[in-house]
Amino acid sequence: MTEPVAAALRLPRFTAAAVQAAPVYLDTAATVDKAVALIHEAAGNGASLVVLPEVFVPGYPYWNWTMNPVQGSPWYERLHRASVDVPGPHVDTLRAAARRAGVVLVIGVNERGPHSLGTLYNTLLTIDADGELIGVHRKLVPTWAEKLTWTPGDGSTLRVHRTAVGPLGALACGENTNPLARFTLLAQGELVHAASYIALPVAPEDYDMAEAIALRAAAHCFEGKVFTVVSCSTISPDIVAEIAGEDQQLRKQLSRPRAALSGIFGPDGRPVTEPLVDEEGIVYAEIDLGRCVQPKQMHDIVGHYNRFDVFRLHVDNRPLRPLTFDQHPPKEEE
Repeated sequence: MTEPVAAALRLPRFTAAAVQAAPVYLDTAATVDKAVALIHEAAGNGASLVVLPEVFVPGYPYWNWTMNPVQGSPWYERLHRASVDVPGPHVDTLRAAARRAGVVLVIGVNERGPHSLGTLYNTLLTIDADGELIGVHRKLVPTWAEKLTWTPGDGSTLRVHRTAVGPLGALACGENTNPLARFTLLAQGELVHAASYIALPVAPEDYDMAEAIALRAAAHCFEGKVFTVVSCSTISPDIVAEIAGEDQQLRKQLSRPRAALSGIFGPDGRPVTEPLVDEEGIVYAEIDLGRCVQPKQMHDIVGHYNRFDVFRLHVDNRPLRPLTFDQHPPKEEE
């Protein structure tokens, strides 16, 4: 059971940092080093919560959108070899960085399945300010072409965590459009939401990724009366060169503007400060969770503004495993 949000009414004020950056593509150690540097930079500027992008370590499988599955298969192997084990040494490095910096950290990684070479998860790690790994959320539904790379997660990781910055939940990219996933977090008392994304210049031409991210953040904030910290990756020239090679049309596509947005949004759905579009950097803003109280009086969709006698949401929070042994020990042969 999670502690009720009002068990001890403590509504912190703190500085949040939304990081917008590119990984050192498919280089796990170098990307973790970059993440550590960004964590300390944000902490040095007063941040108590630092959010880094979706699958920041060691990057996003853009080849799923630009190649057929046979062409992309060797890239899958490269990503698998560069992915991280949870727990594992790269996670330990991130935990140590959060502890030294004294920040709550949310960061996306490609996680290797412990039981199969064919299993990778799009995973968000939540690390408390003491360095404890308190959350491992696996993206529930890989989006569109992502299904060629990632295995779906399960309901056991859809959790809100009690942290020094308040009740914190996290979702990856397209999950932020899923009203039932979002409601599940809100109904556990979420007041701070981490939304991690990747730059998506490979979407259809009429799709404005920066606008889509802002709309999703505004919707969750306004509906739930919460703060959202949005962190999105960027595509570096190195990534463009790696994926596109000499294909000039693909280079142009991967360099498309308005593919990324990072920022911080308040419980009225508005940006707390100016978001960052496309460029690398860190967006900082002061979050006062006291601002969540009065809007809840008008519309509390997990309280008085709902009809739980009419609507019920059942969440299966059992971990899904490929194998379950009976608890009875085998009999010895006579």
